[in-house]
Amino acid sequence: MEGTVKWFDGKKGYGFIVAGDGQEYFVHFTAVPKGLRLRENDKVSFDAVDTERGKQAQNVQLLEKGSAPERSSTGNQEESEEETY
Repeated sequence: MEGTVKWFDGKKGYGFIVAGDGQEYFVHFTAVPKGLRLRENDKVSFDAVDTERGKQAQNVQLLEKGSAPERSSTGNQEESEEETY
């Protein structure tokens, strides 16, 4: 399945992907290859899994880097805050 990263918090280690069908899938850092940083609007492929806790993305692979919105210099999130897994 393919989708777009809605958001991913590197410090918390999770986020959400919106699939082509409009459904949202939870993504945990353990479903992302080590060294890959997910960012807003990245295009990804993944395996969709229905769990007791809802829809989840597994085996996430980057297809295309998205154009994340510009962040102001006064924003709280900086590159150094991002974790790489």
